Amino acid sequence: MLTTIKKCWTQAGSCLLLLCLLHNSQAASSSIPATPIRIGMIDGLSGAFSNAGEAVQRNLQIAIERINARGGVRLPDGQHPLLLTSFDNKQGVEESLTALKHLTDQQIPFVVQGNSSAVALALVDAINKHNQRTPDHRVLFLNYSAVDTTLTNEKCSYWHFRFDAHADMRMHALTEVIKADNRAKKIYLIGQDYSFGRQVNQSARTMLASKRPDISIVGEDLHPIGKIKDFAPYAAKIKASGADAVITGNWGNDLSLLVKAARDAGMTTKFYTFYGNGLGAPAALGDAGLGRVRAVAEWHPNAGGADSDGFYQQFRQRYPDPRDDYVHLRMQVMIEMLATAIEKAKTTEAAAVARALEGAHFKNTFHDAVMRAEDHQLIQPLYVSVMQKKGENGVRFDNEGSGYGFKTERYFDAGLTALPSSCKMLKLK
Repeated sequence: MLTTIKKCWTQAGSCLLLLCLLHNSQAASSSIPATPIRIGMIDGLSGAFSNAGEAVQRNLQIAIERINARGGVRLPDGQHPLLLTSFDNKQGVEESLTALKHLTDQQIPFVVQGNSSAVALALVDAINKHNQRTPDHRVLFLNYSAVDTTLTNEKCSYWHFRFDAHADMRMHALTEVIKADNRAKKIYLIGQDYSFGRQVNQSARTMLASKRPDISIVGEDLHPIGKIKDFAPYAAKIKASGADAVITGNWGNDLSLLVKAARDAGMTTKFYTFYGNGLGAPAALGDAGLGRVRAVAEWHPNAGGADSDGFYQQFRQRYPDPRDDYVHLRMQVMIEMLATAIEKAKTTEAAAVARALEGAHFKNTFHDAVMRAEDHQLIQPLYVSVMQKKGENGVRFDNEGSGYGFKTERYFDAGLTALPSSCKMLKLK
């Protein structure tokens, strides 16, 4: 710098021009927006389950907006905004693999998906192969809803992280509630006929046999996923069985149509569900669901506390249409944990971010979760909540403008939701 100043004394004209050009170059470069960190979402945005995919997209988008509003993600070369790019897979495996190819061709480093365990399993396999073939452009798979237990057990992968409680963890919570219900004697199992639905039914059988051997399984059905338009025949079978409770992992329209058929059949059966608190289910049941429909999740709007209420109200302000009201805390936790891991790794390179995510801890005033390093399964609290009318029994918020909300029946802290894993993960050095 001193040499440059001395030269300027003797070459004032040319030096001033050089300094002017340098200043203009720096000003121009500082005005260029930082390159965004891209996240590719692969999920169903058309077809029978488009409402579920659109709900995910809203949750991811508000989480991204929250991070970008505070400056984005800090890397050594400055702060970078997050950018979501969505790929519609129409809930198909082949379409998902095609979307993954488009995503990797664009060198998007992070894949997010969840609304199908069959799709998630196919993506894990494809991403394992892709990352082995192209180590310079590896991708990381963040799973927000695919809950097949094998994904963090025998099918676990270094490149996959799950931010939802898996099927056995959710079933463990539900069956703990059933275990304490002395009136529960007859259970009917119904689910979607694919890996997840079959696993939910099997898990229910195993856990009930252990916890409540006096309970009888009086019926079981697996139906085509996304194909049934009228669940009245299934509701009639459940009613005829004399079941006093139904366990189902159904989601999307397969759940809302099932509970609507149960209401139309005049059933008073309890429903223990994975996803009964949204996507039309509360409105479909109406008063028939009061005190009868239960859902298990990592959080719900009436979980309690000023910060929890504020989190929910912020979502509703961003998406005021009642039809858009389905808040998933886990998806927003996922984006927060990803941003923190990128900053810790000081890069978006997949292996480095994976190392930063292992053992990572998320904590705010109403949620506390840790990413278990051994299997990449998020360990977090779970709530089993029961449907009530808005304004009654401490239910401050309803779901989807239905007039019905959910109240905590049982809370399980993270230590009670964690289950052993059989994962034997090959980790990078």
